Amino acid sequence: SMSLSLSFSNSLWKMSQKKLFLVLVAVTTISFLLHHGGHLSWTLEAFRMGCSSMRSSFRGRPKHTSVAFLKTHKTASTTVQNMLFRFAERNNLTVGLPITACDHQFCYPRLFSRNFVHPHTTPPDIVTSHMRFSHSEVRRFMPNNTIYITILREPGAMFESLFSYYNQYCQSFRRVPNGSLETFLDHPWMYYRQEENDSMYARNTLTFDLGGDKDRLPVNAAAYAKRFAAKVERVFSLVMISEHFDESLVLLRRLLSWDLEDVLYVKLNMRTASSKNRLSAELRGKIRAWNAIDTALYDHFNTSLWRQLKMLGLACVAREVQLLRHARDQLVRGCFGGRLPQLRSASQIVNKDLRPWQPSSKVSIVGYDLPTNTSIKGSGLQQDMCMRMILPEVQYTRLLLRSQSVRYRSRLLHPWVPRTVPAIILPSSGLQETQTQNCCVGIRLKESFECVL
Repeated sequence: SMSLSLSFSNSLWKMSQKKLFLVLVAVTTISFLLHHGGHLSWTLEAFRMGCSSMRSSFRGRPKHTSVAFLKTHKTASTTVQNMLFRFAERNNLTVGLPITACDHQFCYPRLFSRNFVHPHTTPPDIVTSHMRFSHSEVRRFMPNNTIYITILREPGAMFESLFSYYNQYCQSFRRVPNGSLETFLDHPWMYYRQEENDSMYARNTLTFDLGGDKDRLPVNAAAYAKRFAAKVERVFSLVMISEHFDESLVLLRRLLSWDLEDVLYVKLNMRTASSKNRLSAELRGKIRAWNAIDTALYDHFNTSLWRQLKMLGLACVAREVQLLRHARDQLVRGCFGGRLPQLRSASQIVNKDLRPWQPSSKVSIVGYDLPTNTSIKGSGLQQDMCMRMILPEVQYTRLLLRSQSVRYRSRLLHPWVPRTVPAIILPSSGLQETQTQNCCVGIRLKESFECVL
């Protein structure tokens, strides 16, 4: 009986050891995930909760890195652009950027030409700045396996935003007494001049951005819109819809085989509530009639989006959207001291690098400021990454152009240096542009640091 008792005790001890080992593994794993900002937990949870067809399509596929995103106007496209900028930096990709003469857009509203691309940013992996799209020109300098993506917005909400944003720049809007949207829509032909250089903001802006004809006569507008939608569908693998942004990201992630962390975002380039006009059903109807081609495009691709989502299964799409929002909030709270960020007017933002461009005194574009009294390192997140999530379009474009120009010149001087070497290291205090001639900004060449001007 004593040997039986000893055997039983040994069995209990082995079981206790096994349980203790499992507990230690679990604690270690949780600590590791928390230390790394939950990246692995998001990835595993996305795999568990995501659509089965999505999981099978991801298996064995590398991330797709050749992307042309047509950045349309007032459609949440700045948020997508920021996402692509960050993906490019994390993966040491080249972003095709406009020449200096074009500022941060590819000489818009001129039809895109590859001559508008800055030579220091070629050959590009990603292109995502504003342009008037020309497929024949874009494909001449992008890789053959490039995936084309764009985003549309419901024409009523979009036109209200355009009218507010460009009220002081578009001549068709400036002619309107008291800057009244209702007055413009009552008699649009009194104010609209299709031959003016800025007229694309006043009618069928989506169609114009996509390279189409915004001024088709009403008698053949419907037939043209149908043909044009088919043309867009042949080129663009995904047309996102602004009103269903997160659902669109589920499809984007599947299309590009990206991780969940690659599609996390903070909303950018938004107006204050006081800058927005509430649209009546009558006013929205007038907008849709005035922008008939845009309306047909939007309705076509909104239907197409939901057809694709239904093929994945709406229940699993909803689960993945829920996971995306949870992961996004978790990431954002890590950047903003455990809280969701507070929108601020440009004058309230302490860091000048984070102040968004203001189109006029009548419109207030809000942004964010990173907290100064919170240690971001405590959350396992790097300050540079948090800074980039909220960096406005113009500043981010200039930052990328500087860093890619440095990398371009370093490749000319040191062609043996791999392209995957990071080109620039930002100071932890923020985004500061240095003009001095001996500005060692941290270009790692072999085992030393050198300045490349």
